[in-house]
Amino acid sequence: MTRVLVVEDDPAILRGLSDNLRLESYEVMTATDGETGERLVHEIPPDLILLDLMLPKLSGYELCRKLRSEGVTTPILMLTARGEEADRVLGLDLGADDYVTKPFSIRELLARIRAILRRSQPPGALPDTVQFEDVAVDFRSYEATKGEAKVEMTPKEYQLLRMLAARAGEVVTREELLNEVWGYDNYPNTRTVDNHVASLRAKLEPDKSRARHIQTVHGVGYKYVP
Repeated sequence: MTRVLVVEDDPAILRGLSDNLRLESYEVMTATDGETGERLVHEIPPDLILLDLMLPKLSGYELCRKLRSEGVTTPILMLTARGEEADRVLGLDLGADDYVTKPFSIRELLARIRAILRRSQPPGALPDTVQFEDVAVDFRSYEATKGEAKVEMTPKEYQLLRMLAARAGEVVTREELLNEVWGYDNYPNTRTVDNHVASLRAKLEPDKSRARHIQTVHGVGYKYVP
């Protein structure tokens, strides 16, 4: 599970960020000052740091500078109420990977988090097979079974499931699926992804009334849970 450290001293913002990140299946650690944030980075290394700039004990600028000088390469997304260009430039020059000015949209923030994580991590190898409960899918031979019965699937359904399985436990957006599976560079208002997911569920999910393995993350996309 992807671990995110949120370093923020405003209790309301910290709670809101933590709740939304957990809803997206991230593991969340929190700190309300820079010194605690620095300690957590070294004790329980996160995959990404959400870093407020105006912090007690050690500011976000100072913490970012210190972590980079120590060789910590964890992606940093800075959060600040400041909107001046000089502040944004300073944060980026110190080694931050992106910068969001408060107030911000949670959907935009989550999209930026996903983009940073994609850039910072090598793409996972596509799996050759997937198995859950009595379902077995072989992507090399394009064969699928459920129990003893053979399941007929289209090539796009195989590609869609394979991409979801390659990022098991992570949310994959509709835009990413349209790009990778269908080759769209722009994202038309289409139900293509949703219709294919519905078909996969009907063919593979043990309980058709309740999706356990191909889950919807409303307003964002889908994720595969083994």
